[in-house]
This record gives sequence, structure tokens and C-alpha cells, in this order.
Amino acid sequence: MSEEVNNRLWNGNYTKVLAANFCMYFAFYLITPLLPIYLSERFLSTKDTIGAVLSGYILLAFLIRPFSGYLADSFSRKRVLVFFAVTCFILFGGYLAASSLLMFTIVRTLHGGPFGGFTVANSTMAIDALPSSRRTEGIGLYGISNNIGTALAPTVGILIYKYIGSFNVIFWLAFLVSFIGFYLTTRINPPQKEIKEEKFKLSLDRFFLKRGWIIAVNILFFGYCYGVLSSYLAIYGKEALGITGGTGAFFMLLSCGLILSRLYGRKSLKKGKLLSNALWGIIISTVGYTIFIVWSSPISYYGSALLIGLGNGHMWPAFQNMIINLAENNRRATANSTILTSWDLGMGIGILLGGIFSEKMGYTAAFYSSVFMHFAGLVTYFIATKGDYKRNALR
Repeated sequence: MSEEVNNRLWNGNYTKVLAANFCMYFAFYLITPLLPIYLSERFLSTKDTIGAVLSGYILLAFLIRPFSGYLADSFSRKRVLVFFAVTCFILFGGYLAASSLLMFTIVRTLHGGPFGGFTVANSTMAIDALPSSRRTEGIGLYGISNNIGTALAPTVGILIYKYIGSFNVIFWLAFLVSFIGFYLTTRINPPQKEIKEEKFKLSLDRFFLKRGWIIAVNILFFGYCYGVLSSYLAIYGKEALGITGGTGAFFMLLSCGLILSRLYGRKSLKKGKLLSNALWGIIISTVGYTIFIVWSSPISYYGSALLIGLGNGHMWPAFQNMIINLAENNRRATANSTILTSWDLGMGIGILLGGIFSEKMGYTAAFYSSVFMHFAGLVTYFIATKGDYKRNALR
């Protein structure tokens, strides 16, 4: 009986970690798709200015995540997690206080730090909470918590904007939900991990998993695509397709695809079919991005959302398991921070360049660049990532 309890997937700590993850992602994606519209209406910002403002938080998350991985590997993981969660919650209040474009830019940029640190510490806490026999499966299911958050949040945000027309209501809701996420982190009781006393020596491997650099490069391509999509979807749909209320439905379908593919793919993950899951995910997602921009119609708009979700739901847990399998046990947080940092960097580049492309050549050019980058990611997987993983996996 004790063995059955020890191998239980849905234990108390794992459930709290998932719930906290849902809250933080819900809070972030409640406001993220609407920020271009908010900046345009509130501060009369141009397209390239919007891109620059929104890329700031990605840049700081990119800079903080490697350090957060080191902190979570070297100190009390719960204390690190709670620190990032409370800072993240406090900064949500900054959106309510920002009365100028400069203040908003500062708040948005600063927010990238604790959110980036939270995602590293919380996903690593999930790994600690899982029995080793259920780890691969549990990592795949972990993402469902943020998938549900990213499915519901844009829909709720769009409905509030459409029927109430108040960004303050949206910011207050994000503030309150993030508080719940912070509170849940304080209720986690993780197993005590051994803290190795090591003389500090500054080296790249403390902040970046060098074994996983090819995976990191591969993920960067896909992060770029999602950066463009998540930031410019609402305004592109409105201007190019005349779809004014479809952003929430788009993200709902995308997240449904993510959830379905994670549930379906858990069986193959348990069997260790990481490379197969990653490949099929990349192919399906590439098709989704392609039809989104090549075939401009409501059918392709909503159909691509489901395909991109199905693809990413197969691809992401496979890549995350792959990079964790390249790391020693005391470098799990570093492995997580490496793949998340790469995603951040890709998103930041996508948001920044997407804004520039949109200003100079239109939103269509920005989305065509996403298609090109996704094909580049597919080619990289075939010629480099797959073989490198087979040679260097530790387990």
C-alpha cells in the first residue's frame, strides 16, 4: 500500500504546484493579448513602439531565468519559488498604477523577471513532487495547467473588454488571481533536498546547460513564432480579416489542441517516444502556422489555432523531457531554465521584429516570418537536434 501511495501521480504537492501554475498563467494571459490594443488606445503608441514595449518583459525574463535555475538548484526551492511568486503578484498591481507610457514600460519590463523565475522554480518543484516512475508522464501533464489558463484567460479578457470596456477591471482580476497563485506556493511542502556545499566558481554551466544548447537553439525558432502570434494576433485579425471578437476563441481552440495532444501523447511519453512526439509536433505546428497566413479566411484562422495547439502540445513536453534527460539530477532547474530562457529569447525577438515588420511592411510580413522560422526549426531538428540527443542522453 505504501508503494502505491509513493507512486501516486496526483499527490498534494503536485496538485498545488499545478494550481499555482494555472493562476499565474491565467493572470498573464488575461492581459497579454490585449496589451497592443491597450497601448494603442491609451497611449496612442505606434506599432514598432508597441513591439519595443512588449519585448521588454521577455528580455528581462531571458536575463533572469538562468540565475533562477542556479538559485533553485543551490538553495531552498520553496523559498526561491515563494519569492518569485510574491514579486510577480505585487507587480500586477503596477499596471493599475502606471499613468504614462514610460511607467507602463518599466512595470511590464520588470514583470518579466519574477515571472521567468517563477516558471523555472515551479516547473522544477513539479519534478521534485513527482515519483520517479511517473516523472515523464507528470511533466507532460504539468503543462495542461498553463494550457487551461491560456485557454480561459484571453476569452475572459476579451469578454470583459467587449462588454465592460474597462482595462482596469482586467488588471484587477489579474492582480487577484496572481495573489491566489502566490498563496498556493506558500502551502507546498516539498521533500527536503540535499544542498551541496560547493565553493562558488563562476562558470557558464551553472546558469546554462551546455549539453542542451542544440535543443535551446531549436526551441528559440519556435519561441519566435509564438511571440509574433501571441502579441499581434488580435490586432492582425481586426485589421486584416475583420475579426473583432475572435481572439478569445482562437486561444481557446489553441489551448484545446494543447490539452488534447498532451493527454493523447502521455502514453507515448511513458514509453519513451520523445523523438517521435517532438517530430510530429513540429510538423503539425508548421502546417498550422502556414495555413494561418497563406489561406486568409476565418476557416484557416480558427483551424490553424487547433493545429498549432496540437503541435505544441506534442512538441513541448517532448523537448522538456529531452533536455532534462541531458542533465544530472542536481541540474534539473538549470535544464528547465535553459529551455525556458531559449523560448523567452525567441519570443522577445519575435515581438520586437514583429513590431518592426508590421510597421514597415504590414502584419502579413510579420506572420510570414513566423512560417519561415518554424520551417527553420524543423530543419534544425532533423540535421542536429535528433542526433545530438541520441548521443548525449543520460537516461
